[in-house]
This record gives sequence, structure tokens and C-alpha cells, in this order.
Amino acid sequence: MSDSGGTGGHLRKDAQRNRDLLIAAAREVYAERGVEAPLDDIARRAGVGNATLYRRFPTRGALIEAVFGDALTHTLRRGEEARGADDAWAGLTSYLEYIFEGLAADRGANDLMTTSIPDVPSLDALKTHHYETVRALIRRAQEQGSMRGDVVVEDLLFALAALGRVVPASVTVAPQAWRRHLHLLLDGLRTPAATTPTALPVPPLTPDQLTGALRALAGRDDAG
Repeated sequence: MSDSGGTGGHLRKDAQRNRDLLIAAAREVYAERGVEAPLDDIARRAGVGNATLYRRFPTRGALIEAVFGDALTHTLRRGEEARGADDAWAGLTSYLEYIFEGLAADRGANDLMTTSIPDVPSLDALKTHHYETVRALIRRAQEQGSMRGDVVVEDLLFALAALGRVVPASVTVAPQAWRRHLHLLLDGLRTPAATTPTALPVPPLTPDQLTGALRALAGRDDAG
């Protein structure tokens, strides 16, 4: 009997292959252009028809979940590790550096952490966990005397969101620039007694790099 009717497993294998192709294509497209990239472009890169994409992933959220689910779960585990750090300030800075490494490496990951995207259960779980992680570490750092006492979780999350949104633009001209700016941001939250003069981790942007980053932020590619 022919397996074209689905009884021999051939269609199941094709379905899995198409799913794998779509996830791989979406991962590439999201990294390059963000999670708002047209789904039709993802289907085209995967070499499958639009109907196949919508059959496998009926919503944008379902595709995002398939692409980023494992990474989001790993980030949640890193948050758990940060909560367990003896030095709350060290736990917070290490955790945020990990988060920003992901934001700098993948524009899609940046979108996930800095915008609201419906129908992605693992993202909803991570954002709740992220909030609680940062809040817990702030409280412990304040108790340990390393963070000023008037800082609340909303202060830090708002500042981090603003910094996160400019990371894709700075990455185009200085891939590690975010480290300097995150360092400056966090130093502003420390108590005077806990602050010791240390060198910033990377040099500042040059005037030309600043111009290039601002153009990228505005969506301009021209050099003039």
C-alpha cells in the first residue's frame, strides 16, 4: 500500500521536516529582523508554502514559542541561579549581563524581552519570573548595603528596557558597547560605600560610531 494517504508514516516525516525547516528559517529571520518579520518571508526562506506554515503554526505566538521556548527556559534557570547567589549585587549583575548578551546577539530575543507579544506561554512565565528575580535581588542587595535603598524594581526594569531597545543599533557599530552602558547604569544604583573606582569594560563610542548607531536606531542605512 502507498504511504501517500498517511498510513505509512511518510506524511508524518514530511510534516516533521517542514516543521524543522520553518523553525530554522524563523530563527534566522527573527535574529536578523525581529519577531515582527512577515511570516510569508519565513515560509519562503524555509522553502515551503504559506499554507504549510499556517498549518504547523496557526499563530505568530505558536511559531515564536517553538523557536525560543528552550532559550526562554534556560534564561529562567539562570534567574534561579542568580537568586541563589550569596552576593546579591554579583548575582544581579551576572544575570543582567547574561540577558543583555542575548539581546545583543539576536534581534528576535531583544523583541521578546522589550515588547509585548501575546500567546507565548514560556515568555509570559519568564517575564513573571524575571520581575520576581530582579525584585528579590534588589531587596537583598539593599539589605547587604550594596544598593541604594530608594530603588524599586520598576526603576531598574524601566531603565533596562530603554537600554535594551537601543542595543540592536549600537551592535551595528560597536558589538560590545552595551557592556559599558549597562555598567554605567548599574553603578548609578550602588551606594557610595559600595562603589569602588573601576575601569569601564569597553571604550566609549567614537563620534562616527555614535552617528552610525543613531542612524540605525532611526532605521536609516545611508552613509551621508
